[in-house]
Amino acid sequence: MSHLARVVVGLSGGVDSAVTAHLLQQQGHEVIGIFMKNWEDDDDSEYCSSNVDFVDAAAVADVLGIEIEHVNFAADYKDRVFSEFVREYQAGRTPNPDILCNAEIKFKSFLDHAMRLGAEKIATGHYARVRQNRVTSLFELLKGLDPSKDQSYFLHRLNQAQLSKTLFPVGELHKTEVRRIAEEIGLPNARKKDSTGICFIGERPFREFLNRYISKEPGPIKDPSGRTIGKHVGLSFYTLGQRQGLGIGGIKTKGAQRGGGEHTPWFVARKDIPNNTLWVVQGHDHPWLLSPQLQATDVSWCAGQAPAPGAYAAKTRYRQADAPCSYQPLPAAESQAGFELAFSDPQWAVTPGQSAVLYDGEVCLGGGVIASRSNTQT
Repeated sequence: MSHLARVVVGLSGGVDSAVTAHLLQQQGHEVIGIFMKNWEDDDDSEYCSSNVDFVDAAAVADVLGIEIEHVNFAADYKDRVFSEFVREYQAGRTPNPDILCNAEIKFKSFLDHAMRLGAEKIATGHYARVRQNRVTSLFELLKGLDPSKDQSYFLHRLNQAQLSKTLFPVGELHKTEVRRIAEEIGLPNARKKDSTGICFIGERPFREFLNRYISKEPGPIKDPSGRTIGKHVGLSFYTLGQRQGLGIGGIKTKGAQRGGGEHTPWFVARKDIPNNTLWVVQGHDHPWLLSPQLQATDVSWCAGQAPAPGAYAAKTRYRQADAPCSYQPLPAAESQAGFELAFSDPQWAVTPGQSAVLYDGEVCLGGGVIASRSNTQT
């Protein structure tokens, strides 16, 4: 962005958004801070950090000398993100609320609010980049330059209108550099640890939180030979590849990490919704956990149209190296066409409800929600 503009920054109370605001100031832009409150059911809870985060965000605004506004998007969030999250879990899938939150709140409700304040652009502390392609004039979403922090996976549902109005200044930096800048300019949250977990759950135990919203129907846990070896508390509470909290750990021999054997750890491999049965296997590399193919629906492409069929790379979960694959659109259904990915190396614990995100080098093309997967062995 060559000319100076009014930019509204989402200040979360964390160090990334704080440095984002500082960098934009350095470039000469008029910067306004907004703190988004997206959840208010647990304001008094030890797990809800919203109040602490606002104090931190306000302290940052004070040091930088910018205005900050506290905006409540909790109703939008509950309506568009949380209700969908609960619906998906109840159906036995594992959704990613951060992706929905970016598409529905941070780059919709927040963007709309910023435009009403006369902003030309919004900015957040995400580790990603936006570039306008010189040939096509399309806005492209690129990976952040720090490979260990890249968040393009969570942003893959952003469209041309959203990308054209968004800046990601820290996407050009490594996290260590962001912390160094924060220390250098005396930001009060320079050493604040990164938040983990889903915003409305905070650091609390996940199962305890879901318990409030999802009905649970216990049922059998079975191994591949059909033996019942335990009891699950409700299929919604488990995710594919899960190893902890199955209640069937047994004794593990030292060094037995992979392959078969009595004392090898168990992993969730399948959720049989019609029969309310949880299937588990022993060994990290059991064929039931490996998928050479997947199908995704509910697609969203950054360019506004699907890429050409061919060879790309994809991520089926956030913290994962790009996996080479071939991409093929599915025949258009009545609503929205999906796509199929075939991987050179079978992918581990591909999970319905999670997102499959497609990349062409450093460019994030978009993706879809995993609907089904095939196993190396059925």
